[in-house]
Amino acid sequence: MTSNPGFPAPEVESIHRSLSAICVSDAFYSWENPRRFSGYAKRLQLVLNQFLRPAPGNCPPSVQTALKGIAGDLLKSNETLSVYRDRSKIYVLIHCEALCAALQELTIAVGGWLALLDSALLDNPDLRKKISDLSKEMKQAHLRVSENEARVFCTLQKEGQGGQTTKAVQSAIIMDLARALGIGFDNHAELQEQINLLKKDLARSNSVSERRILMSLGRIVDKWLNEPDFLNQGSDLDFESDAHIPPFKNFLCPLTKEVMKNPVVLESSQTYERTAIENWFDRCIADGRDPTCPVTGQILKSLEQSPNIGLAGAIEEWVSMNVGIQIKSAVQCFSEHSPPSLECIERSLDNIYTISEEHPSSRYRIRNADIVSLIIKMLKNLSKIIGSHLRSKALMSLLSMAKDEESKQKMLEEGMTRLAIHSLIGSSENEREYAVKLLLELSSEEAYCAKIASEKGALVLLSSMAGNLEHPALSNLAEEALKRMEKVEVNVQHLAAAGRFEPLLSRLCEGSDSVRMDMASIVGRMTLTNSGKEQIARQGAKILVDMLSKPEGRTPSLEALYNLSALDDNATILVDFAMLPALTEILFKSQDAPPDLKELAASTIANVVSTPGHWELASADKEGNPMQSESIVYSLLRLLSLSSPKCQAAILQTLYGIVSSPQASEAVAAHIKSGKGITIIVPFLEHPEVDHRLYALRLTRILAERLGQVLANELRPSNKISLLKDKLLDNQCTDEEKSEAACILANLPLSDDEVKTILETSLIRWTVTALKEYRRSSGGRNSRPTSIMVEGLLGLLLHFARSPDPTILSVVQEHRLMTIFREQLRFPSQPRLKQRAAFGLKYLSESRTALVAARNSEPHPPQGFCSSLIFMCGRPPMVPPTCPIHIASCDEYSQFCLLKGNCIKPLVDLLIDEDTNVQIAAVEALSSLLSQSSYCLNGAIDELEQLGVIDAVITLFTGVRPGELQEKAIWMVERVLRVESHTQQYSVNQTLVRALVEAFKHGNANTKRHAQDALTNLKQISGVSGKNSSQSRTRR
Repeated sequence: MTSNPGFPAPEVESIHRSLSAICVSDAFYSWENPRRFSGYAKRLQLVLNQFLRPAPGNCPPSVQTALKGIAGDLLKSNETLSVYRDRSKIYVLIHCEALCAALQELTIAVGGWLALLDSALLDNPDLRKKISDLSKEMKQAHLRVSENEARVFCTLQKEGQGGQTTKAVQSAIIMDLARALGIGFDNHAELQEQINLLKKDLARSNSVSERRILMSLGRIVDKWLNEPDFLNQGSDLDFESDAHIPPFKNFLCPLTKEVMKNPVVLESSQTYERTAIENWFDRCIADGRDPTCPVTGQILKSLEQSPNIGLAGAIEEWVSMNVGIQIKSAVQCFSEHSPPSLECIERSLDNIYTISEEHPSSRYRIRNADIVSLIIKMLKNLSKIIGSHLRSKALMSLLSMAKDEESKQKMLEEGMTRLAIHSLIGSSENEREYAVKLLLELSSEEAYCAKIASEKGALVLLSSMAGNLEHPALSNLAEEALKRMEKVEVNVQHLAAAGRFEPLLSRLCEGSDSVRMDMASIVGRMTLTNSGKEQIARQGAKILVDMLSKPEGRTPSLEALYNLSALDDNATILVDFAMLPALTEILFKSQDAPPDLKELAASTIANVVSTPGHWELASADKEGNPMQSESIVYSLLRLLSLSSPKCQAAILQTLYGIVSSPQASEAVAAHIKSGKGITIIVPFLEHPEVDHRLYALRLTRILAERLGQVLANELRPSNKISLLKDKLLDNQCTDEEKSEAACILANLPLSDDEVKTILETSLIRWTVTALKEYRRSSGGRNSRPTSIMVEGLLGLLLHFARSPDPTILSVVQEHRLMTIFREQLRFPSQPRLKQRAAFGLKYLSESRTALVAARNSEPHPPQGFCSSLIFMCGRPPMVPPTCPIHIASCDEYSQFCLLKGNCIKPLVDLLIDEDTNVQIAAVEALSSLLSQSSYCLNGAIDELEQLGVIDAVITLFTGVRPGELQEKAIWMVERVLRVESHTQQYSVNQTLVRALVEAFKHGNANTKRHAQDALTNLKQISGVSGKNSSQSRTRR
């Protein structure tokens, strides 16, 4: 085609280039639509060559317009056709609808432009007819995709939407695709090549749908290519070369490539596995296309599937023969005397599982060949050798065989449940999963459930697995197995023992009276964890308490309540459900109640009151009296002398519990005193049973703190004080008895004579030695029994520390009691010990004051002649340094002087202790340093100020509330303010002045008197009445 000067040169040149690219051999076009367009383009090239050859003077506007339109559309057409020429075939299929529509539109457009050339061809009728015919054909052209291409396009678009497809559908997709590509189904290399080309085409694609299609086709083709060839592969088992019969080709479904189980024939005469072809039909309908035969591509008029009876019979016969071969091989493998190879075991287990799952009717053959027993035997004997992986496969095979009832019975008889339970703790998740699935299958009947539950550890492991949320699948399976077992009555106790109380509680709360009694008996007999006791108490305590009202239900319910009451946290729950009135009714008023019931009732009450709590405010009888009431205490004391020994021990424990309560202690002690209870309790100190002695000693220890004098008066006539000392020194007594005896002796108000004659000074050496031994053995860690013992031993030393007897003081000095007391101050979290140690220092300090006073009262050496002898004979002897506190030498009495004994700093540290009683004891000990004459007071206060005592006491005083501590502290403050130099110093301390004013207003009588004296010394007394003295105003 040559350009003519009369036509627009750019358009003519563009048309020339486009037609040259389009009009290539048909071999370049694999698709019908581009071949048809190429045919139109070749005819267009011929007529345009003729049209452009003449040289008209002027080119009409219509011709110019037509040529421009043809040039533009041919350019677009070439771009579209390049997709057909250059891109992969699968890419063209993905876009076939859009490509076809584009060519259709361009063909019609070019035909329209040709019609505009008609006016320029009036003088050339032949050429005019050719162009007119071509224009008409192109405008009426109808390009379309083939049916096969349309089906593949629809399928690919569905794959682009994502989603899962079955193996059969994937195979049918490959067949359709191969047919559209013009290649055979078995041409694997060409299929893979087309996928690779598509991958290159889509390398820079941003379309999600295109990439999904690529990934889906890649997976499908990979599976298709890697599908095992059943016809060519050998047997997986260790058979003789001619023992295995391979399947015929027509046994295999074209879609699944597996031996068919239910072969059906379509109208296309092709045979498929029924489920496979049904899956393909479902996919076709879902895609909105006509169902086809995957192999032939034929559109089916009917979806009828006729069973291929002849082929099914042949396949069944082939399967039966091969199943027999595989069973025989498995028997040989599992029956070998020497352990078979792991590969042989795995192959045999895989074959047995496959036979059982795919051919359920052949399970009886596996059972009759005794393979179930052989697998169980292997698990018993070779469990460690075969490892978790093969154990999992063995369990999987047995799980499949358990669907056969006789095989299941054989598993139970041969102990398979125990082996499955052992696998619940297997090293792999698969092993644990198949183990719990097998147990779930075996628990399908009530008798089987009972057998599984009776196996040791079964329910514990299942409960643990059910509560493990890290593996939800296993957790759900274990939960399902447990729910089955919960339905069996005999499993209730086993389940409760494993911590699963719901079946027991539901029967306890909702069952009949006899069922409730059975459940209560189980609770009473069981050894429960604390969490178990709390759960049962919260949900079942009300029912158990209600059962106490019926005579036949008392014993089991009391046993259960006693078991639950052993947990301290359950006391509030049981008390809230009105247990105490029901128990006291049995204990005090039920005349026909047997002794064992009273013992249980008393023991349960003792458990409840063992720690302070809600019982202190609750009603303990039907009259509304609390446990600490006079009525209840009197009833307990009366019963103490009339009940059985076991009941007596429980009553002593109960009395000890209620008298130990901070809220009830004072009232209970008063009731015991008024009810002559001490007379009743004291004989139990010598009871032959350890429990009776121990609870009596504990009770007596608390009473000694409250009723020390009354108790001492009761013990003296019967010489029980010596008994307590003997118990302390008796190596046959338990440590706890010794601790309690020591505390009782420490709390008794003994006279100086009793200290000297009953306790005797030899007890000091024993006590000091015992203290050191307890401290050494405990390593600084104090348990409660050890703390009580140390507290008692310190209390014993207090008896000696406060004694004025010179002999005793000499022994005190010898054994350095002040050092011992000081060392006790450094142990944290032991307020009682620190308090007693501080009091010990106080008593020793007061003894030093008494010694100083005694020395000052002795007659002075004569003056005159003797004094002149000193002058004549030379210098007097060396005088020891004077103690600034006692204005005397304390070297000889260092164990009585707080300053020399280095005790002041530890006592000052106690002023900030969290325990008020410790603070009071520390203040009293420091106060002993200021109980001197006015001559000694000045020096003592000066020394204490240098040691920081005065500031610490004033800081303590200004921060305390009215009470005993304030009274003790203000005594020291008042003594300090007697010294004029300190009066001037502290008169400007407004915090101190305000604290003194508040003490004067709100303190007790002693506090007010000391506050008045202190304010007077500060010359601030007018401030109490609201008037300031002129001096104080000037100072401010």
